[in-house]
Amino acid sequence: MARVVSLYFPTFPTDRFRRVRGSAAPPAEEPVVLVTRRGSRREIAALDHAALSVGLRKGMPVSKAQAMIKSLHVAELDAAGDREAIERLALWALQRFSPLVAADHPDGIIMDIAGADHLHGGEEMVLEKILSQFKAAELLGKAALADTWGQAHALARYHKHPAVLVEPGQGASIIHDLPLPALRLPEATVAALRGLGFKTIKDLSVAPRATLTLRFGPEVGRRLDQAMGLVGEPIEPMELPEIIEVVRPFGEPIGAADTIAKYIGQLVERLVGALELKGLGAKRVDLLAHRVDNTTVTVRVGTALPIRDTKRLTRLLTDKIEKIDPGFGIEQLRLRAIQAEPLDPTQMINSLVDGDDQDVSALIDLLTNRMGQGALYRFAPIASDIPERSVQKVAPLSQEALSDWPSKWPRPTRLLPYPEPIDTMALLPDHPPVWFTWRGIRRRIKAADGPERIFGEWWKTDSEIAAVRDYFRVEDEAGERFWIYRAGDGEDPETGSHKWYLHGVFG
Repeated sequence: MARVVSLYFPTFPTDRFRRVRGSAAPPAEEPVVLVTRRGSRREIAALDHAALSVGLRKGMPVSKAQAMIKSLHVAELDAAGDREAIERLALWALQRFSPLVAADHPDGIIMDIAGADHLHGGEEMVLEKILSQFKAAELLGKAALADTWGQAHALARYHKHPAVLVEPGQGASIIHDLPLPALRLPEATVAALRGLGFKTIKDLSVAPRATLTLRFGPEVGRRLDQAMGLVGEPIEPMELPEIIEVVRPFGEPIGAADTIAKYIGQLVERLVGALELKGLGAKRVDLLAHRVDNTTVTVRVGTALPIRDTKRLTRLLTDKIEKIDPGFGIEQLRLRAIQAEPLDPTQMINSLVDGDDQDVSALIDLLTNRMGQGALYRFAPIASDIPERSVQKVAPLSQEALSDWPSKWPRPTRLLPYPEPIDTMALLPDHPPVWFTWRGIRRRIKAADGPERIFGEWWKTDSEIAAVRDYFRVEDEAGERFWIYRAGDGEDPETGSHKWYLHGVFG
């Protein structure tokens, strides 16, 4: 079953206009509209949030808008440039989120994430990640995930929430109350339907189909059926010269898993050959299975490093065969290297060349594609004096970090997720506790080392300007070692609460 995400950028052209103009752009609080000409009339084609907030709308005559807002900034719409920009955004999404992505002109992107959502932690995480990454690129958008292109497109543009996740099979009932333009009908058709008293999709869906077809042609019925999932609307894969792909059509549709696996192996060999000719290695590969019912089933695999290893790529792809539903048969297999990077030839290890470095990338690729991208990681240091902020999750094979943990004072092997409060008895201000109670167990301290004073990061929050922690490494009578600290310097109440906490365990 398809699971389609529609991304909608309400102010995309104007946001792009501001970025292109840079310092020459008007201030963000002043409204901006981009205009185009329709016949002899100039009307608003795009507008930013400031213009929306003062009552301007798409299609409004420019003369009326200027009469309403004296400080209105007007610029010509670059339709060709915006079209190219949307296609570049679609390519960016193709390389990161889904094998099936297409531009939904003039203000959106459409993608089918079925078969790829597990790599990002599930459907909810996909929506959150997509919106956050576009927001980081200064593109404020809305997104909807549903069963069909029509449902997702309608919800992204006409639902009140910026992120809508529709459970499978529920989309048809949710879109009933949306207005007629949600069906992607021509403006003239929408105006005529409104003149007849139709206001919502539900009104239209219960009307006699024959009468609608006789008056408006087949387009109204087709859009209704697409939105309800009664008629397929496939997303055509983007055709770009930088994407290396190989194709295998079949005279007779195939469906057996062994047969699919055999042809996957053949396609991988051809793809590796094409990559070798260009000196590239694949980091992300998509398998598209085009079925006889005009739908496409996709599988995506990724690698930590660029590779041209036929056996490894074949294994990664064949591990996903259970996700390929052949339906009534597959008439074409297409294998694409969505993301490829330069890869130089390497020396094969033999008896004359010692292979000291153990290559674990194959194991990492296998686990990552089974469990998802976020499930496998390693810890690396990050520049921060605060212990819980001095560690970060990085990709398993990412380059070594430039910073390191402090070496003057030892750090515990196990750092607790959060410092846990403990009961103590200690001589203030510089002496370690005589004993402490943690998780219901009282421990008498035999030896201690400290204090190590750590100051707060005053540039982050005001509460840390005077904050202090005094850390001690202590050992109890059983030989267990712990890392504890007092919040505050022991004298000034502004430096902390002077309560004690356990933050880590040694060994």
